[in-house]
Amino acid sequence: MSDTGNRAEDIGHTGHPGELVGVGEDMWMEVIHKMDEVYSDLLQYEVALEEKNAKLEESQQFIFSVLTAMSDILVVIGRDGSIEDVNPAFEQITGRRTEDLRGTSIFDLFGTEEARDEARKLFSPLSDGEVRDRELPLRGNDGQLVPVSFNCRPRFSVVGKSLGLVVTGRPIGELQKAYHQLRQAHEDLKLTQQQLLHSEKMASLGRLVAGVAHELNNPISFILGNVHALRRYAGRLEEYLGAVHEGGAVDHLAELRQRLRIDRILDDLNPLIDGTIEGAERTRQIVDGLKRFSAVDRDEQQHFDLTEVLERSVRWVCQAARKSFDVVIDLPGPLPVVGSPGQMQQVLMNLVQNAFDATREVETPRLEITGVRQQSDEEDLIELRFHDNGSGIAPGNLPHVFDPFFTTKPVGQGTGLGLSISYGIVEHHGGRLQARTDPRGGAVFVLTMPLDT
Repeated sequence: MSDTGNRAEDIGHTGHPGELVGVGEDMWMEVIHKMDEVYSDLLQYEVALEEKNAKLEESQQFIFSVLTAMSDILVVIGRDGSIEDVNPAFEQITGRRTEDLRGTSIFDLFGTEEARDEARKLFSPLSDGEVRDRELPLRGNDGQLVPVSFNCRPRFSVVGKSLGLVVTGRPIGELQKAYHQLRQAHEDLKLTQQQLLHSEKMASLGRLVAGVAHELNNPISFILGNVHALRRYAGRLEEYLGAVHEGGAVDHLAELRQRLRIDRILDDLNPLIDGTIEGAERTRQIVDGLKRFSAVDRDEQQHFDLTEVLERSVRWVCQAARKSFDVVIDLPGPLPVVGSPGQMQQVLMNLVQNAFDATREVETPRLEITGVRQQSDEEDLIELRFHDNGSGIAPGNLPHVFDPFFTTKPVGQGTGLGLSISYGIVEHHGGRLQARTDPRGGAVFVLTMPLDT
């Protein structure tokens, strides 16, 4: 017998069942080691599978919670328009459960035949582009038509194959209601802003009535004096003309003309009339400025001189101050701007009034107003600096000076709205208003406005 046959005969069974002859201990250890590796791999696979199952369940719960919380409707449809899944919002509108909707055609849920035809064109994988904000009526759970604004996007597999569409939508009624509420809130806010603006103007006007009265007093007094002079001259002219009409002697008329100073009267007539007209025009300008300042604001777009408005504002505040308040104005000539002169006058008067209030305790209150023209690549600007010699603005208050209702004045002496409203007016005119404390002392407000060039 060959050696091979002998080796084969060496491996065989003993008298004990299952016991192999010729299998060494090393071979058994190798088998056991391989079994341990396989068992360890199985355990790792099981742990990884459990982790993936946990993540998958967590993802499913997350997606379910999102779909449940959505107020907008969501429908997943196949390439043929059959419904694959919907969210609870869609169930609520249609009055049908997801189980009943799966496999049915989405087109059957639209309320009119025209809507169904249009939906077939829109919600097709072959249609061009995406659907955005297309209004179509659905048949609601009560049988009524529910207009819905639809959006639609295609969905693809990982290899780019078209699987169907994702359709979302929002009932138009909710959009209209939300838009109406937003518009109403905006109108209420605008009305409140106008009321606050007008109230602040009236409060400022009340403080400045004395100054306005003094401003009117000068031209009115001038007109009154001229009218009295004209009345006296009229009596003399009447007497002289009466003698002329009676045919008096030439010597008598010459003596009467000299005694009544007719030649002087004739020389004075034109200056008196011109002065009266000038005084009346000045009065008209003051009243017109007062009307513009106190009128309810409109979006006026007028061409006006900012220098003239500033000078009038300073004059009114100083005349109402009832104490010495030195204001020095250094401006580079006329400053043409576009906007509302009444609103800008309110801003300027507020800045001057604040400077006066800040220097009440100063022995010699002073305000310097300087203007510097600046040029940028896009527009010409004027920068007005209002620098008073008061105590300045505390660092803690500086970030809040333009906040509504913020004031450091005693109760009853300030509304806290002046600077806030002024900031809004300047911003509306395309400018900016800034505040800071000068290192040399006092507060500095910087008003920057675009010039009309």
